[in-house]
Amino acid sequence: MGPELTIDIEDKAYGQGTITVLCDLHLAVEPSSIVALVGPSGVGKSTLLRMVAGIDNRYRGSIVIGGTPAAEAPPAGFAFQDPRLLPWLTSIDNITAVKSATSPQKAARLIADVGLAGYEHAYPHELSGGMQRRLALARAASVNQSFWLFDEPFVSLDRQMVNELQDQFLELVAAHRPTVILVTHLPEDAARLATRAVVLRGRPARIVADLPFDSDPRDRSPEQVREITAQLTRYAEGASA
Repeated sequence: MGPELTIDIEDKAYGQGTITVLCDLHLAVEPSSIVALVGPSGVGKSTLLRMVAGIDNRYRGSIVIGGTPAAEAPPAGFAFQDPRLLPWLTSIDNITAVKSATSPQKAARLIADVGLAGYEHAYPHELSGGMQRRLALARAASVNQSFWLFDEPFVSLDRQMVNELQDQFLELVAAHRPTVILVTHLPEDAARLATRAVVLRGRPARIVADLPFDSDPRDRSPEQVREITAQLTRYAEGASA
């Protein structure tokens, strides 16, 4: 079971407080939910993710994860746009390197969970781009099985590969039941993966839509995904939904 998450941001600014990026942003995230932060590039989604991760504490407000301030909470499992694998380490070693308590046996199980059984001792250059992204998912799960932060992990891949990775993501979520914050600029990603979508827009960015979904992402039909995508697109573009 993933932790609950409470975000209460009065404002987040850069440039010695002269450029406000986020303002009056309040979210209560339920345990084991998948919340997608949707909005255009540069709106502040990744900034908010770093704040939730406890990496950036320069803001007014509070972020609490499972009753603990974000800066003091256990590190989240983090996946980025770039897999960020260490090229001189094998698949197993890339996982154990980020958390020494992870045994090679557990790392191998996680590698198998993302469909890479047989590649435990492969180096990153021996893996395709999609395989590297799968390994990055396994690494995130190894760091923290109950709380994940994903920053555009499906960009720069063809749609077939994206669909395969997203299926793998949903399988991992079903197995571990983490709380997930997923940053994406693509409404379709939120429509396919999230239990709730929060749309950010403006400068400073504010929440312009907060949409919970009744259906399990694994059970959504292509038609439902298209309908949710269209709705989120209208909000993201500032049109009436």
